[in-house]
Amino acid sequence: MQCDYFDAGRCRSCALMGVPYAEQLAQKQATVAALLAGDIPAQAWDEAFHGPESAFRNKAKLVVGGRRGEPTLGILDAAGAGVDLRYCGLHEPGLAESIPVLADLVARIGLTPYDVPRRTGELKNVLITHSPDGELMIRFVLRSPGQLPRLERAVPEIRAALPQARVVTANLLPEHKAVVEGEEERVLTEHDTLPMRVNDVTLHLRPRSFFQTNTAVAAGLYRQAAQWAESVAPASVVDLYCGVGGFGLHLAAPGRTVHGVEVSADAVESAWRSAAELAGNRRIGRVTFAAGDATAYGLDGRPDLLVVNPPRRGIGPLAPVLEGSGIQHLLYSSCNATSLARDLAAMPSYVVRRARLFDMFPQTAHHEVVTLLERQTS
Repeated sequence: MQCDYFDAGRCRSCALMGVPYAEQLAQKQATVAALLAGDIPAQAWDEAFHGPESAFRNKAKLVVGGRRGEPTLGILDAAGAGVDLRYCGLHEPGLAESIPVLADLVARIGLTPYDVPRRTGELKNVLITHSPDGELMIRFVLRSPGQLPRLERAVPEIRAALPQARVVTANLLPEHKAVVEGEEERVLTEHDTLPMRVNDVTLHLRPRSFFQTNTAVAAGLYRQAAQWAESVAPASVVDLYCGVGGFGLHLAAPGRTVHGVEVSADAVESAWRSAAELAGNRRIGRVTFAAGDATAYGLDGRPDLLVVNPPRRGIGPLAPVLEGSGIQHLLYSSCNATSLARDLAAMPSYVVRRARLFDMFPQTAHHEVVTLLERQTS
């Protein structure tokens, strides 16, 4: 992939830009395999899964800079000035086409960009998610409600310019800190979820829901999990850190119970909605979800298969609990091989039977690794 922004030195976010993609994949595989060599034998690795090396991102997180009437959408430089990246080549085509339109809308509406060095202005970020069906969720991150009436009045103009905008929201981030969104979200449209069709499952994303940035690779990840689950034929599955239900709903099947646990009540509500829709299309067994702390979930029922998809820090205190649980099979999806290695070391009773790298973020060193573990018999 070639990038004018990278070549000009305006953006260096893609550290592997210019490295042939086959070489990127080989290096990621070698690095992750070496890091996990003590826990994953070489023969357990399947060939790395990947999608296209460009035009793959379903989400844009754009920092707003510049000045009122002439905004920049992209990143900030070292001095806190806006660097416009509206034509970044990583975004899916439908998403890429929407960003210049949104930049013009921000200018026409008259939203005042937030000036980080001076701590003045209102509009901090624009966050856009693009679905496989071409719909958009557009979130305007504001410092305060001051420009909210202006934004509310502009919703018809936004939807006229971008008819595919299903969800438009205002997110409030009053603090001056390095985060992209705040706790308060105000939905400005009649719809409050963005349907994301992944394989034969439609997941409902709410404004603050987590979803993988690469839809094609996420679909491959869920298919792989379903295939490995079939190989152990579990009658019961517990899905910890289940989010909006991606793994759990892909593992749902007749005669099987699936229970997901997620700390976000909004995500759990979305998962229930997706489960109801899926049940209307095919037989899926009993599927339930609950809001709660995955690390504190009681495993007395001992499911046949436990799925964990934790944040970068890994499962931490849950690892010794699983070690003593007697659960026969674990499916662990990790976005950080370092924490995965630490967690595997804390579960010596399990051996990794299958492992696969999923390249969610071409042009960077980020990775996703999914493993199927089996408890050793004494």
